[in-house]
Amino acid sequence: MVSRGKSRDRIEPRFEDEREDEDMRLDADDRVVGRRAGRSGAKTSGSAGKRGKSVPQRNRKAKSGSGFGLGKLIYWGFVLSIWCGIGVIGLVAYYGSQMPSASSWSIPERPPNMKIVSVEGTVIANRGATGGEALPLEEMSPFIPQAVMAIEDRRFYSHFGVDPLGLVRAVVTNVTSGRAVQGGSTLTQQLAKNLFLSPERTVERKVQEVLLAFWLEQKYTKDQILAMYLNRVFFGSNAYGVEAAARRYFNKSARDVNLGEAALLAGLLKAPSRLSPARDPEAAEARAQVVLQAMLEEGYITQDEIKTAMTQPPTKAKRYWSGAGQYVADLVRDEVTMLIGKVTEDILVETTIDMTLEKKAEAALTESLAAEGEKANASQAALVSIDGTGAIRALVGGRDYAESQFNRAVKAKRQPGSAFKPFVYAAAVENGLRPTSVRNDAPIRIGSWTPENYDQKYRGPVSATQALSESLNTIAAQLVMEVGPAQVIKVAHRMGIESELQNNASIALGTSEVSLLELTAAYAPFMNGGYKATPHIVRRISKADGTLLYENNYLEPPKVLNDGVVAAMNVMMRSVIDHGTGKKAQLAGWEAAGKTGTTQSFRDALFVGYTSNLTTGIWFGNDDGQSMKKVTGGGLPAKAWHDFMTAAHQGLAPAPLPGGDFIEPAPSEDPMTIGTIISDVFQGGGEERYTGEPVYAEEYPAEPVPSQDITGSPGPVPPGDVGGQQSTRRTTLLDLILGQ
Repeated sequence: MVSRGKSRDRIEPRFEDEREDEDMRLDADDRVVGRRAGRSGAKTSGSAGKRGKSVPQRNRKAKSGSGFGLGKLIYWGFVLSIWCGIGVIGLVAYYGSQMPSASSWSIPERPPNMKIVSVEGTVIANRGATGGEALPLEEMSPFIPQAVMAIEDRRFYSHFGVDPLGLVRAVVTNVTSGRAVQGGSTLTQQLAKNLFLSPERTVERKVQEVLLAFWLEQKYTKDQILAMYLNRVFFGSNAYGVEAAARRYFNKSARDVNLGEAALLAGLLKAPSRLSPARDPEAAEARAQVVLQAMLEEGYITQDEIKTAMTQPPTKAKRYWSGAGQYVADLVRDEVTMLIGKVTEDILVETTIDMTLEKKAEAALTESLAAEGEKANASQAALVSIDGTGAIRALVGGRDYAESQFNRAVKAKRQPGSAFKPFVYAAAVENGLRPTSVRNDAPIRIGSWTPENYDQKYRGPVSATQALSESLNTIAAQLVMEVGPAQVIKVAHRMGIESELQNNASIALGTSEVSLLELTAAYAPFMNGGYKATPHIVRRISKADGTLLYENNYLEPPKVLNDGVVAAMNVMMRSVIDHGTGKKAQLAGWEAAGKTGTTQSFRDALFVGYTSNLTTGIWFGNDDGQSMKKVTGGGLPAKAWHDFMTAAHQGLAPAPLPGGDFIEPAPSEDPMTIGTIISDVFQGGGEERYTGEPVYAEEYPAEPVPSQDITGSPGPVPPGDVGGQQSTRRTTLLDLILGQ
């Protein structure tokens, strides 16, 4: 009872303070006493009268209590909001104190981009961390910012960096739809996150994001913030910014993007990898429809424009950067680094590439492989085409860049086979050989090596022109022995071959590995009058503001062949196309010359040829060195060369090869002159120059035939033991004098 009395003592003063009226105090006492009676279960005789009086009083008090409860709720809600505000302010203050001073904040530099263009100014590709250049907002298609704002931040131009209304709308939309449809972050917040913060989802990062958004809004205009966002946001497939994304998915500039494409790009922002048209075109299109509807709701577009956009065919993008121009871009990137060092700002690289020729080159290889590649077991091809100065006009490094980025035209080194023979003949011409000079096509043995012709037949005495046009291996081997492998190597290096070459007799058949680019460039002196054509692809490099950083200069190349050698070589190499192994490369109306090449077991097949306009080399084969099905240089490569060069020369006036008016001096050499005999007698044939066993290779290869000692002697004296079972008796000076 004491405790209850104390309880009453506590309650009654509170009501006396709150109520001045005496009746109210009695009511309070009655209520308290009545509660006590109720608890003890005792009833007084006069309770009924009091009860009759107290019922309406209790009803009035119940109403009064109800009003007090609502006020209490409002009161405590207000108090709670104050404390929450204090907590948020404290949280912001704490995490803000962990950040550097705002005075030191600055926008990180956008990673530099290398914009690579053709001679016509067409963009070939971009190279850099972003995959594309930055565009001013006014240069973009207007549909792009509209689509992005409609789906990502509808109140972008009216909020102050954080959009409370947008946040509430996003929450309501997501709750009613049952899934995450909209995000609450503004574009400014997203930019702040992309520029400064990690992608982790923590309270600290979110607070910092808001603070940075406020700073961005205070420091930059809305247009500047929107431009920064659109030029840096990730669109998937290694594309950062709208320009990179437009070129990646549509192969066009962001300047030219239409409504449907803009909607697709904006839709990617939700999940760049999952919604990529390269991965899931249907999902990308479905998301684009959502964006179009949002644009309609915001008044950016009309219903008719949506209908037009929906009639456009769905976007189909390859899973990777595609097109032969990507091989060019990779080569340019590597060369620019060598020319000017590390790229630290946006630059423009003007190349020597002609995009018309580039597309024709890609088409020639693609069509050849599609038509005959599977049947011939040829899975890859490469092409290089250069002009007389060495400028690379077209380059294709493989069948499909999306499947393999390895550049077979530049980085792959393979045996050229008989395509190396022109350097042997050029060295021999410098040594006195003429197109009409005669050599004996017969079995020959050099040490333990017995090179054979592709058909294992021998023709007897033949001219040098016939020997080259029919790619006779025995004659090439004899010529190497006449001039020496070292001299052949000197001539090849002088003309443009840079790879190391083996100093032995097998060099006659192209057993030393070279790249297609250097081989093609080394043929160019035959077409330009004897001048070295250093291969190059970069014309000019400049900054975005036009400041020149580099400009090439190949205007004064060295003379590497004299006019007589050029004329003689063009006579013989024209015969290859006119009458020999390269007939399938013939061009209507144009003088053309070249050479076929096939390596052992048909692993590689090449054709390198030229007109007075272009020198082009083509290779077919397999990356793993697998043999093709009897594909020779005069087959697939020669036909592809014909297709490309025919397209490349359309509309051009035919011009002859140099040396056509050259008058050949009287021959000064003969296989059986006094000089050669005396040299042979006193020098012993230079047998010590040829060491080691050459690797077998031939124009139309078959499996190597085991070497046989066809003379019975320990080995021939250079220029080789020619003639098989013929007598090995040597001609002496006396025999020559006596006419024997």
